Amino acid sequence: MPTTSLAPASNKRIDSIDILRGIIMLVMALDHVRDVFHQGSPDPTDLATTTPFLFFTRWITHFCAPNFLFLSGISAYLAGKRRTKKELSIFLIQRGIWLVLVEVLIINTAFELNFQFHFLVLQVMWAIGVSMILLGLIIWMPIELIGIIGLLIFCGHNLFDYFHTSGFMSKLLFNASGFGPQNIIRLDASHNVLDAYAVLPWTGVMLLGYFCGQCYQSTFDGKRRQHLLLRLSALLLFTFLLLRYFNLYGDPAPWSHQKTAVLSIISFLNVTKYPCSLHYLCMTLSAGLFLLAMAERFGNRLTRLFAMYGSVPFFYYILHFYLLRLFNIIIFFVSGFNTTDIQPKPTDFSFHPANFGFSLWGVYLVWLAVICTLYLPCRWFSAYKKKHRAWWLSYL
Repeated sequence: MPTTSLAPASNKRIDSIDILRGIIMLVMALDHVRDVFHQGSPDPTDLATTTPFLFFTRWITHFCAPNFLFLSGISAYLAGKRRTKKELSIFLIQRGIWLVLVEVLIINTAFELNFQFHFLVLQVMWAIGVSMILLGLIIWMPIELIGIIGLLIFCGHNLFDYFHTSGFMSKLLFNASGFGPQNIIRLDASHNVLDAYAVLPWTGVMLLGYFCGQCYQSTFDGKRRQHLLLRLSALLLFTFLLLRYFNLYGDPAPWSHQKTAVLSIISFLNVTKYPCSLHYLCMTLSAGLFLLAMAERFGNRLTRLFAMYGSVPFFYYILHFYLLRLFNIIIFFVSGFNTTDIQPKPTDFSFHPANFGFSLWGVYLVWLAVICTLYLPCRWFSAYKKKHRAWWLSYL
């Protein structure tokens, strides 16, 4: 994102938000590339088998989803400055439904190449979509009350780590709301759903982002906003270090001293994402708020590059999944595999046999190839959005 305006107008994009969103989009792709192309796909968070390089490759992508949800909340507030409450409510609900449909129909198709949808994975689009619907329903409340609700969810959702449930409907509601660990929900003999992103804690993050959107009003002093973001970042970091070091409330997976200092550090940083814990949210949002404040102080070619990607996040997100699938199929055949090696199970990547893929260095090269390939399409669409004001662009 040239230098950022410290008092942005409500009808123009805010550079610092696009800068952070662009960083998120680029880093996020690394995790998806690793999923597809890392040979053997070992668990990066398993202390018995992981390496520092592998763990870091996974850990750095932890920062993407929470900060994207937070920025979505800010964007929802800014969208409300150009709409009435009724218009904003309808917009958020419609856009939320659209994102859920995109998750189920478009993203899952890219993952599985299975048009019978035997195995649906509800991921970040689902979480954003449902969170938008919920925000659209409560948008009529005073913004202070929305902020309080968001804070209560943010701080209190881990209380439900101590509850358990059984039965199909109760388990579905329990996990969809964010009270339980991710698991596979069986719909029938051949259709299953993995609720990877339980909604409730993510909704709390979006509500807090919506509340903090007030500091991006054109009348809000830019220096004051930067200082506020830095203080909030420091508070979240302190909260994370305190709760994590003493293994207090906020994460079902405590850390412990390991046989080496490096593994102990990995254990300390190995917080729970599914469903996201208070430790995880404090750690990731602390870094995001810091970068959001710093993005207002710098303007150069790199930040403009980040801002370009960040101005078209939906477009980039959809394209990168299908580009990954295309690369997957091409490399599959170039590597010497043939149609007999395609896995028939609907829950597996069709072109991902056990011995397919590269080392981590190869994963990083594919990641660079993906984001470089998407540069020109994203630059074109970013320029198109700046020149056009069609209603449908709000949904892309």
